[in-house]
Amino acid sequence: MTPAIFGLAGTMLSADERDFFRESQPFGFILFGRNVEQRSQLRALTNDLRSLTGRDQLPILIDQEGGRVARMQAPEWPAYPPAAIFEALYAHDPDRGLEACTLNFEALALDLTEVGITVTCAPVLDVPVAGAHDVIGDRAFSQNPDHVAALGEACLTGLRNGGVEGVIKHIPGHGRSALDSHKDLPRVAASDAELASDLLPFNALSGALMAMTAHVIFEAWDADHCATLSPFVVNEVIRKKVGFDGLLMSDDLDMKALSGEIGELALASQRAGCDVVLNCWANMTDMVSIAEKLSAPSIQSQDRMSRVCAALVLATTSATISERQAALIEKRDELMSRK
Repeated sequence: MTPAIFGLAGTMLSADERDFFRESQPFGFILFGRNVEQRSQLRALTNDLRSLTGRDQLPILIDQEGGRVARMQAPEWPAYPPAAIFEALYAHDPDRGLEACTLNFEALALDLTEVGITVTCAPVLDVPVAGAHDVIGDRAFSQNPDHVAALGEACLTGLRNGGVEGVIKHIPGHGRSALDSHKDLPRVAASDAELASDLLPFNALSGALMAMTAHVIFEAWDADHCATLSPFVVNEVIRKKVGFDGLLMSDDLDMKALSGEIGELALASQRAGCDVVLNCWANMTDMVSIAEKLSAPSIQSQDRMSRVCAALVLATTSATISERQAALIEKRDELMSRK
C-alpha cells in the first residue's frame, strides 16, 4: 500500500486513474467540489473506489467543515455554519454550546455517510491570534484555547455519532500565521512558552485517530523547516510534547508554502515522520512521482494506518437518514435560538 491520499480529476474515475490506483493502492482518497454533483453520483463514485481497491473500510476524505469550507454544497446538501458560531453560545452556556456543536456535526456526518465518505478533515483546532491571516478565521471555534479544545471534542463526538471519523488540524497550530500557507510559507516567531497555548487543544485531543500537519515554520522549534518537513517538530513536539500517537498526514503537498519536486517533498515529509502524505489535485505525473519516491510505511505507520481503517464504518443508505438529520438540525437551531 502506498502511504498517500490522492485526489481524483472528475466525477468518475478515468481509465488512467483506474490503472494507476489499482497498481499503487493508495491508503485513501480525498474528494473536492470537482468530484461532487449529486447524491447518487457521489455514492457511485465511492462504491467504485471501494471496488477498485478491494477495501470496504477505505479512507475516503473530504473537507466538509461547514461555513466557507464545504465541498458538498446547497441546495443538494444542507448548509452548515462555520465553527466560530458555537463560541458565543458556549461562552454563555457551555453545556448548551457543546450539545449544539455535537448535533451540528452529527447532522453533517450523515450527509457523508449517505454517500460513502468515511472521513472529514475537521475539526480545526487552530487558535487564531489578533493580526493573523484570516485563512483560519471563523473556521476556528474560538480564540480561547480551552474553548477550542472543548468544542473540538464535541465536533469529533458528533462526527462519530454520525458514522464519520474526523481529522484534527493543523497540528501544531496555524492560528498565529500572518500568511496563507496555500500561497506562501508562513513563519511564526513566538517563543516555546507562547506556543504552549497553541498546543493546548491538540494536547486535549491527543487521542484523536488522525491529525493533519501545518505548513508553517516555528522558529522556536525549527527555523529551517516547516512542521510538515521537520523531524524535530514531528517527533519532539507532535509526538512527545503533544502526545499524539494517531495517524499523522501532511497537509496538501501542492500548497505554495512548499517548494521543490513533489515526489521529493513527499519523501521528505515521510522521513520527517508523517505516516501518509496528502496530494489533492489529481495530477497524474505528480501522483506517479509520489508513489515512486515514497518508501514502504514503517511498522509504526502500518499500525496507525490499520487502526484508522479498522475504525471506519461503511453505512448502507437508509430512508431514515433524512428524518434523523432533520431532527438533529431542528434541535441544534432550537438550542442556538433559545434566550
